[in-house]
Amino acid sequence: MNDRVTINMQDDILKLHGLGLLEKLLADKTTKRNILWASNAYRALGPQYDCNEEITSGLITGPHCSVIKTRARKATEQQSERTRQRAEVFTPPRWVCRKMNDYADEIWFGKKDVFSQDGRPAARIEFPKRKSWKRYVSSRRLEITCGEAPYLAERYDMESGEIISVRDRMGILDRKLRVVSENAQTETEWLEWAARAFGGSYGYEFQGDNVLDCPGEPADDL
Repeated sequence: MNDRVTINMQDDILKLHGLGLLEKLLADKTTKRNILWASNAYRALGPQYDCNEEITSGLITGPHCSVIKTRARKATEQQSERTRQRAEVFTPPRWVCRKMNDYADEIWFGKKDVFSQDGRPAARIEFPKRKSWKRYVSSRRLEITCGEAPYLAERYDMESGEIISVRDRMGILDRKLRVVSENAQTETEWLEWAARAFGGSYGYEFQGDNVLDCPGEPADDL
């Protein structure tokens, strides 16, 4: 029996729409308009899907609810076109993302294998002298050209589309939230430092469909 669960962006978008949150996620806080498609991958659907057009809820819900897809479900042809048009490079396998994040943490902690040992999550994160868990959570991290932001938060496997259990997620934000959960003493303290973890984790992305796929609220697309 296969108990693996794959992510379904269409369900997520419709759920957000039903809660009245989709318009907030489509808002570009810089221009005060909506985020742009910034890709001609959807232009065959009509002029309103042109790269310079805004993404509206009506274009990705109702009969158009299957427009936005995860990387795993994007056609190979579309991936190739986006690479040629915008020099978009699709995210490497999970183990590559993990090793790069491991290296950043090796520099911060001054030792290797802080968050994982023998390919498994470490039992508990130990902090070096003169560096506290709060300092780690507050540290600012940026993923440039983040795409669906797997370096920030591993919600699902970018290659297969399968959901990753919370315990096994190794993104930058995932690690910060784990540290908060291991050290916060009260619910109030947890909420405060979880908010700081989000506040210190940034992603930059240009193409609107990627921004929607990111595990957080898009600040802007420019």
